[in-house]
Amino acid sequence: MFDHAYGSYMKYAYPADELMPLSCRGRVRGLEPNRGDIDDSLGKFSLTLIDTLDTLVVLNKLDEFEDAVRRTLRDVRLDNDVVVSVFETNIRVLGGLLGAHTMADMLRQRGERMQWYRDELLHMAKELGNRLLPAFNTTSGLPYPRVNLRYGVLNPLSRTGTESDTCTACAGTMILEFAALSRLSGEAVFEENARKALDVLWEKRQRGSDLVGTVINIHNGDWVRRDSGVGAGIDSYYEYLMKAYVLLGDNVYLERFNTHYRAIMKYISQPPLLLNVHMHNPTVSVRSWMDSLLAFFPGLQVLRGDLKPAIETHEMLYQVTKQHKFLPEAFTTEFRVHWGQHPLRPEFAESTYYLYKATGDPYYLRVGQSIVEKLNTHARVPCGFAAVQDVRTGAHEDRMDSFFLAEMFKYLYLLFSEKNQLHFDIDDYIFTTEAHLLPVSLSTSQPPCRGNNTVRLNLFTYSCPSTQTLFPNNPSFAKTIRDSYKYLTGVGRAFHASPVRFEVHKGVYRVKLVAEVTQTTEEEEVEPLLVQLISPPFLGRTVLTAGPAKFGMDLTKQEHGVKGSIVKTSPYTACGPIENAEDLSGHIALALRGDCMFAAKAHRLQEAGAIGVIFIDHREGSNSAETPLFQMVGDGGSTADITIPLVFLFSQEGALLTSALEDHSNVDVLMLPKERRLGKTTGKRGGLCRAHGLVILLPTGDQEGELEDGEARGPTLQFVLEKGEVVLEEEEYKQQGDSCLTPGDDHMPCFYGQTAASPPSHSANDPNTDP
Repeated sequence: MFDHAYGSYMKYAYPADELMPLSCRGRVRGLEPNRGDIDDSLGKFSLTLIDTLDTLVVLNKLDEFEDAVRRTLRDVRLDNDVVVSVFETNIRVLGGLLGAHTMADMLRQRGERMQWYRDELLHMAKELGNRLLPAFNTTSGLPYPRVNLRYGVLNPLSRTGTESDTCTACAGTMILEFAALSRLSGEAVFEENARKALDVLWEKRQRGSDLVGTVINIHNGDWVRRDSGVGAGIDSYYEYLMKAYVLLGDNVYLERFNTHYRAIMKYISQPPLLLNVHMHNPTVSVRSWMDSLLAFFPGLQVLRGDLKPAIETHEMLYQVTKQHKFLPEAFTTEFRVHWGQHPLRPEFAESTYYLYKATGDPYYLRVGQSIVEKLNTHARVPCGFAAVQDVRTGAHEDRMDSFFLAEMFKYLYLLFSEKNQLHFDIDDYIFTTEAHLLPVSLSTSQPPCRGNNTVRLNLFTYSCPSTQTLFPNNPSFAKTIRDSYKYLTGVGRAFHASPVRFEVHKGVYRVKLVAEVTQTTEEEEVEPLLVQLISPPFLGRTVLTAGPAKFGMDLTKQEHGVKGSIVKTSPYTACGPIENAEDLSGHIALALRGDCMFAAKAHRLQEAGAIGVIFIDHREGSNSAETPLFQMVGDGGSTADITIPLVFLFSQEGALLTSALEDHSNVDVLMLPKERRLGKTTGKRGGLCRAHGLVILLPTGDQEGELEDGEARGPTLQFVLEKGEVVLEEEEYKQQGDSCLTPGDDHMPCFYGQTAASPPSHSANDPNTDP
């Protein structure tokens, strides 16, 4: 995959900054339509080549690395009259040059390769650092967001310098590259400027919550956007505080990180979600969606040694990728698409790598395999890999960002590699936010900048987590945490069905059941529940397949289930104060999925007096024939006080229930577990029956016919007798021995099906006839 992506760039795009994989040509700034801020990373300095240099060494492509270094020294210029993003140029180009220098120096010292190398990449890095320094010429010390590589910021020819705001991550993601440059070059000015910017952000934190905002004024330090999270706009500020401690050994960075981390876990982390809050009023969430950049955070939590929330959030993200193929650029708390783009971001692969290294759980190898397969299936094109314009349609976008080569292939290759397959010890290095490699030995190569006087924390917070001590060969540790979140998005268990054989005798269809619904070893069984309509005119003949919850009353322990009449909740989502509490009291509530978590809805409805809740899916057209059942889970808080029964219906089944409520003033239902014994319907009027995942339609009449079979998409196999009519005599019922049973053990037509049915009717013109 790397050869295809890198080879396409070198063949079709180099020396341009990026490859346009659909057009099979390079993207040159000024020659293509302007894309706004996205183009600020393009500086006419062969961006993708520089960003990829140390990836070549990680993948043991040493000949290609040596050739790429020679090309860089020969072809790349850094004095172009171009306005670039300070943040992007720092992490991609300066970081790329430093990572490549680190690798070249390592190979040279081994005496095997690069004997001709004389620190030329470091000299280029120093030149670029000097071209970025003018951005720090502000009254606050926070850098301008953009700089002209040739003319700086305040020069009349610079075409920049008018900005007043920058993002927190933009100002706070300089310390690794600038400190490394200072330690390697011996010039302290770079580290001092990056450190000063971090000092300003620290001083400007909200003292009550210890959170920072997203956008800050670079001149006076006032916050412009006060929403606080761990995704876009803030993400790598937190990352660089933690990693600055690892790289530089300065306790100040760790103390600041730990202070922020406690605030994040108190206000922003709502496992498995990470929600933006207002920095001055952190109990208030400011939006109901998350952006994909927060996918790096589980990896950062692994570095800190906080595995449980890392596993929880990563599992949530994995479930989103299973639903949408990739992480959408933004998605709601109900895991619907908010922004559909996916520019081949690597953060989810990054966290997957860290979690595998921390736990040794092969589950994360399978997650990595799914990333590989989806990239090859949905992003690979003849001239590279193309970003996905919308995960809902699969349409491509003509871009392949440099970070795809810099990060994605590093993390995937390291995920699947053993340490002895690498050319060097990866533990001697730390990854920048662009996955460039910097040696941790830098902490001893030169004294750090003067430290600040801060309160010392306990010794444990200074200890790197020892996975061999905490989790010795215990992959099941992660599984016990993941299991609570694996059905978050409604994607259920896998199943495998073996063939079904048929025997036809004297006009009677006998189906010999040899089909099995099985689950993989990784997935747990979901016991289906039922919602049975028992009031007239239904009289128990309409039965809907429902999913269970992991909290609330356990219906499997209720001998007779829970009975009640149904009332529609107002508001229907139950995400605000309940307006019809008097009507709900003593009844079973109907509530729509969406806008808030199941547990929050259940709390409100129980407080309103409901004796049970039936949640109905908000996704139009969903049904249990196409989507396996899943278990509803809590929101990370306590659910022990929820004592009422809770079940979930897909929208097609739910529509039948709401339709019944509209047609009849009173609808009584019974919520109960599915019969555990094999059952099937009998009766001269025909009927429907489900037995171990097999649905059989038995029409009336006495003509022979043929059975046509088809493969269901969900865990149920459905077979329809389409020709002729068959009569089963009463004595044959007794011989066959088991019929569908109602709770009262009365033999009657029944349907334990995957789609809801009205009372059986066999008129050709009856709209209620199930096809």
